[in-house]
Amino acid sequence: MLTSKQRAQLRALGAHEDTILHVGKGGINENLIRQADDALTARELVKGRVLENSLLSPREVADVLCEELGCDCVQTIGTRFVLYRASKKDPKIVLVK
Repeated sequence: MLTSKQRAQLRALGAHEDTILHVGKGGINENLIRQADDALTARELVKGRVLENSLLSPREVADVLCEELGCDCVQTIGTRFVLYRASKKDPKIVLVK
């Protein structure tokens, strides 16, 4: 669970991230979950976008991915969402206490 200061730190870092997950009319499928898992393993912080033709809201997508992948939702704003999962082997992001 993230504290408000940690969430603020991750929001600031997420603002500069490229959007690498795109959720369209296909919704959340096995391929998207695998892609998100790989991205979280490599980067720890991932930004995604829900396209207009999707039937799901960004909050719904973030909640499902967090449940599936064991990550935290840092932020949902507009059509975008930011996810965070600390790396067990090689943490790149050091969170404030």
